[in-house]
Amino acid sequence: MRDFLVLAPPALPDRFAAAIGEIRPVLRMRGDGTDDALIAENADRIACLVWMPFGGPLKAAMMDRLPKLELVASMGAGYEHIDVAHAARRGICVANTPHAVTEDTADAAFALIIDTVRRFPAAERYLRAGKWRPGKPFPPSASLRGKTLGILGYGRIGKAIARRAEAFGLKVAYSGRRKQDGVLYPYFATAEELAANCDILVSVLPGGEATRNAVGARAFAALGPDGFFVNIGRGSSVDEPALISALHERKIAGAGLDVFAHEPDVPAELIAMENVVLLPHVGGATHHVMQAVGDAVVANIRAYAEGKGPLDPIAETPWRG
Repeated sequence: MRDFLVLAPPALPDRFAAAIGEIRPVLRMRGDGTDDALIAENADRIACLVWMPFGGPLKAAMMDRLPKLELVASMGAGYEHIDVAHAARRGICVANTPHAVTEDTADAAFALIIDTVRRFPAAERYLRAGKWRPGKPFPPSASLRGKTLGILGYGRIGKAIARRAEAFGLKVAYSGRRKQDGVLYPYFATAEELAANCDILVSVLPGGEATRNAVGARAFAALGPDGFFVNIGRGSSVDEPALISALHERKIAGAGLDVFAHEPDVPAELIAMENVVLLPHVGGATHHVMQAVGDAVVANIRAYAEGKGPLDPIAETPWRG
């Protein structure tokens, strides 16, 4: 196994830095003004860069400071924060951790579905405010009975949501880049067609320019005044002003959102609405997921160090050996 250094952000948990350090030496950035010198002194030996999605975008300029860079080991399933096109031009492989977040994110999606349709958060606020008094029950909500769940983005998480939907007696339909072999649920080619054929539309779309504003006014109009929208994917995939308008004008019945267009800023209009359930991007924020993500990053780096190539290269930047 050849010699190289791993460059890691200051926010990388110590236990993962230690695990990576057992494979190859780790340089920890500090974020205190000394990183430029650290990188300059070691640039010719840094072949692997660990990146965390909440550490900001990974731009071409950063990659170009590392002439020997071959692997970006990204923590998390999403990678829209990385300039993948530039990595591909440079021959840099980007590896993510797509399996780690699946089940817990699907749990969060279904919690949002239930809370949005049944209005449980609003009911709890009603109780806490002392409004539940004799003769003043909380109003009845919509039900999941007889509903169709439309899943926009039918990858690992979408499939995990579908399994949960079946357990709750929901019908399922889906949309994605293509109709998938072996999937028996009805397929619709566009978000608008899917919305017109479901009662609850849940988006699991990834971020990036390819999906920007993919769900907009036409989809909400197709979903209709009795329909609900849930987003557990990325906020950039939704035309947020169109969503706010649809909610204000009662063109849809409600929404459950874990992600937003300009995180962590959440529009005041959404916060003020009683028919919206809001979460601060916590779909995959569990101790289990964090451990699994860290373990997957370590496994990607170990496989790379052994000359096998990372286990989870993204499609845009395949490992070339």
